[in-house]
Amino acid sequence: MSFNQPHLKKVSYAEYLTWPNEPRYEIIDGIPYLQAAPSRQHQRLVTQLTGELYTFLKGKTCDVYTAPFDVRLSSAEDEQEYHVVQPDISVVCDERKLDDKGCKGAPDLIVEVLSPSTWQRDRIEKLNKYQGHGVKEYVLIYPNEKIIEQYTLAEQGMYEIPKIYNIEHIFRSDILPGFEIPMSDILF
Repeated sequence: MSFNQPHLKKVSYAEYLTWPNEPRYEIIDGIPYLQAAPSRQHQRLVTQLTGELYTFLKGKTCDVYTAPFDVRLSSAEDEQEYHVVQPDISVVCDERKLDDKGCKGAPDLIVEVLSPSTWQRDRIEKLNKYQGHGVKEYVLIYPNEKIIEQYTLAEQGMYEIPKIYNIEHIFRSDILPGFEIPMSDILF
């Protein structure tokens, strides 16, 4: 199945489930977006950070998942779900949100590694969707620039001004107390 973007017909999650597993798509506002294969640098970064999160979360109530992992942002029925993303890394602390298909509802933490083909969608469209659906912490990694933007959801449901980290800083999660990692361990 192949779509030229933008696609004119809104696609629901139920329809998406009938497609073959390859290639991978995300659905934002009912529009399917083809996911390109990530670069080696991208995969290495995701693997490194996932390993750190996995070790930190071992024995805790949160679990870490990597793409491909369907995140249905709302709690709508499959036929009415028009926001299905596959974040590079998702941390889910409420096991009731997990099912055999992935996550139904907002993960607590989402990490996206920006690439030339996804940066605009990650930086604008997904940021707005994640904020609107209550993702508590959203982390954008710019591998070429060697910086990280960290957005934390405030009580009023809006992201605070992002914290910016560079290679000299230590990244600290706002929602996972005690999780910290030197930026030089992530952005090599």
